[in-house]
Amino acid sequence: QVQLVESGGGWVQPGGSLRLSCLASPFTLDYYAIAWFRQAPGKEREGVSCISSSDDIIDYTDSAKGRFTISRDNAKNTVYLQMNSLKPEDTAVYYCATDLVAACYYSGSAGDFEVWGQGTLVTVSA
Repeated sequence: QVQLVESGGGWVQPGGSLRLSCLASPFTLDYYAIAWFRQAPGKEREGVSCISSSDDIIDYTDSAKGRFTISRDNAKNTVYLQMNSLKPEDTAVYYCATDLVAACYYSGSAGDFEVWGQGTLVTVSA
């Protein structure tokens, strides 16, 4: 059974940083695009960023551009989301997802993705 497991969430003060990890098992991440999504309380799940199997990146949300960076380490079968200059409005449950295809979808719609992790909570507050 294909699984994604997120980690790295927690509480951080505004302006701080966190790095989220998405570990895949038992499949190999090398061949697939992986995306990060987030869902704030009372809001719809929104795409944050996606990295393809060839390391092409699509950033889905303007609010995270310049602050969040997606990357992958195929040797560790892990995709990361480095989040800097965090703001209270970044508070959300963050999910990684894949549709087991090589390229990223341009739309960033949650409905396009088949496999999801359980999520990790990020709280940004003073």
